[in-house]
Amino acid sequence: MRKMTKIGVITRGKYGNRLIETIFSKTDLNVVRTSVPEQLPEFIDEPDDFLGGLDIDNSVFDSDIVITYSLHPDITVAVAHKAGKAGVKALIIPGGAAKAPVVELQSIAKKYGMLIEVEDICCTLQEKTETKELCSCLSSPVLDINIDKGIIESVEVLCGAPCGSTWHMAKELVGTKVEDAPAKAGLLIQQYPCRAVRGNMGGIHESGEIHKNAVVEALNKKRKKAE
Repeated sequence: MRKMTKIGVITRGKYGNRLIETIFSKTDLNVVRTSVPEQLPEFIDEPDDFLGGLDIDNSVFDSDIVITYSLHPDITVAVAHKAGKAGVKALIIPGGAAKAPVVELQSIAKKYGMLIEVEDICCTLQEKTETKELCSCLSSPVLDINIDKGIIESVEVLCGAPCGSTWHMAKELVGTKVEDAPAKAGLLIQQYPCRAVRGNMGGIHESGEIHKNAVVEALNKKRKKAE
């Protein structure tokens, strides 16, 4: 029997919980979770020692892929070292470069032969060999849309955003006119309580554009099949 991919998730306060909910409800992946304190010092002199002193479940590092919402440059580096030593295949770091020292992480990735991905938003994840099973169901959205007389009849999510926003969008698009669907999709994503950055042209706006384009692509595929 093929061993199922195990996903380790490190949460911090509310961050990471929605991913865990999506894994449980939308996939058959195995998941183990632990957390770091929501309140952390701004600067940590000895990150490895600090992390070692926290009450975390170290079995999270007995995973194929670790996703850390530590959102702290020093803690994230310590997590990367620990993951590399444990033989983790891939480390995914949401929150963008502002929360993760990319150059140092690249050095750690090279040292341990571990894939490290730093993402502003997780719906931009691209499938790699090390993350194939995760990204086949949770990454950039892929949809199958059925149309009846110019109205969206159903939307099947073949792959969706780790935060769960794609499934919310899919449900709300049913009954929408085809010509209105792409714009409505982008709006629905921006209304979803995603924790991506707001107030600029990246973050939640980028996520909305990605989902809008996924709807356009699905509709175009349906039209070509009908021709």
